[in-house]
Amino acid sequence: MVPRSNPDHSVEEILPRVARREPQAMTQCIDQFGGLVWSITRRYVQPDTEAEDVVQETFAEIWSKADRFDPAKASSSTFIGLVARRRSIDWLRRKKRRPELQPLPEDFDQKLPAPAAEASRVDTESLHAALRQLPDEIRELFQLHFTSGLTHPEIADRTGLPLGTVKTRLRRGLISMRALMRGDQPEGAAS
Repeated sequence: MVPRSNPDHSVEEILPRVARREPQAMTQCIDQFGGLVWSITRRYVQPDTEAEDVVQETFAEIWSKADRFDPAKASSSTFIGLVARRRSIDWLRRKKRRPELQPLPEDFDQKLPAPAAEASRVDTESLHAALRQLPDEIRELFQLHFTSGLTHPEIADRTGLPLGTVKTRLRRGLISMRALMRGDQPEGAAS
C-alpha cells in the first residue's frame, strides 16, 4: 500500500519549498493558489488582460519573497492572498497616476507645430563668435563635454579638476553662452 501524503501538509509546505528553490515547487504553488490569486486580483483589476499581468507580478513577488513566509504568523493561503491584494492595490494606484488618453476626433485636421529643433535654429557664425568670447578653460570643457561626449566625472579625470569645478564651469559657461547669443553682456564675463 502506498502512503498518502496529507494534502493540508503539502499545501503548507509549498512556500518553504519555493523559498528553497526546489524543482516544481513554483509550478505546484501556481496550480494550488492560482484560483485564489485570480479571484482576488479580479476584484480590483479590470480588464482581464491587466489582471493577468497583476497575477504574474504576484507570483513573481511570491517567488522572490517566499523566504519571508512565517507559518507561525499566517497560513500559505493568507500570505499569498495578501501579496495578491497588495499587488492589485499597487496596480490601482499606478492606474490613477496615468492620464486617460482620449482619441482624436476623425475630423481633427490641425497641423502640428514644427519640431523644437526647427523652431530654434541657431546661426552657426553667431555661435562660433560667442564661443570665441568665452575663456579658454571653458571652451576646453565645452569641447570635452559637447564634442567628445565625455561625462562630468570623465572630464574631471582627464583635466585633473575637481568634479564640482567641472560642473560649475560648464554651467556658468552655458549661462554666458545664452547671454552672448541674446546679445547681452554675460555676468562675470571676462573682457
